[in-house]
Amino acid sequence: MDAGLLGSIVTVLFFVLFIAILVWAFHRGNKQKFEDAGNLPFQEDAGEARKPD
Repeated sequence: MDAGLLGSIVTVLFFVLFIAILVWAFHRGNKQKFEDAGNLPFQEDAGEARKPD
């Protein structure tokens, strides 16, 4: 196995990983989870705020 073949294999593997991440990110079932995560900074804390020491 030479360096060219190894580089090609790694390139294809990363491309497949990239496509898998895109499918996961844009899957309809994840929409509500991502919206909830995006709204986390705007939610009020339930407990008392930490005071710096």
